[in-house]
Amino acid sequence: MKTRIIFSLLLLIALITGCSSGPDYKVTVTKDLYFVKDTAMPFEIKVTENNKAVKGLDVSAQLSMTNMDHGSYNVKLVEGKNGTYSGKVNLPMGGKYEAAFTLEKDGKKAEKVIDLNVTKPKGVAIINGEWITNEDVSFYKFINQLQLEINRESSQKKYTGKKLEEELAYLDSQEKTLEDKNQLLTQIIRLRAMALLADEKGHKAAETEVDAALLKAREQYNQFESAKKLINEYGADKFWATEKQQYRMIVMSQKVQKDLIEKVKKENPKAGEQEIYYQAQKEYEELLVSQVNSLKIEIL
Repeated sequence: MKTRIIFSLLLLIALITGCSSGPDYKVTVTKDLYFVKDTAMPFEIKVTENNKAVKGLDVSAQLSMTNMDHGSYNVKLVEGKNGTYSGKVNLPMGGKYEAAFTLEKDGKKAEKVIDLNVTKPKGVAIINGEWITNEDVSFYKFINQLQLEINRESSQKKYTGKKLEEELAYLDSQEKTLEDKNQLLTQIIRLRAMALLADEKGHKAAETEVDAALLKAREQYNQFESAKKLINEYGADKFWATEKQQYRMIVMSQKVQKDLIEKVKKENPKAGEQEIYYQAQKEYEELLVSQVNSLKIEIL
């Protein structure tokens, strides 16, 4: 509020003295600012003038709480693409803030004030407005742990002696990947991206299809004592309820894969099965990259 009053007074003085108020920039928040304790959090704005992106600006911001006096927080923004500018700021708490922006280019300066409602994030990333929560990441960590234990049990059944030692040592080295949040996020984003694409193409995952895929997964897990033990410790009902949500997306992504296989077969009628599946997988990965790039993904 104080900032808005000061800016209003400055504008009034400029009008009285006949000074130019500078360019008529419009500032729009393109990535919301969230509060995480003791962490500098990113945010992004877009600057336009007459509906056109403004590039080459020097942009700084001063943030202060609207209804409480916690001082002000200054941040220098860095230019991105198409008139976007981003920065990071470590705020003391969530709440309503005023952000006073100073925008300068070629000796001309403009000042804009906008209101920000800073809240705690509901997760660690957003895909097209849908949150990836900490619970989602934890579940994927558990799924990876399950697979690791299954691989250990399989190795112990299959190998002996030095070969077994080598296999177990390799699997032990993979433990650290369970803590790699970026890798877990990548797995989540890949599946959600292709499920979204399948939906865009008009595919649906019938309940019978999801249940059939889930039953197959149950049968596979039940072959391994280590998997059954971990699932029981996690909570079997909770695990299978969450796994069903995942398999709904898996079924959708498989429909995209099937479309590509049929496409490759049609385009290459004389190709062998191995060649068809190789080409279909290659096109799937290319399609995945294209789909991910088309989505609005924000990782906090």
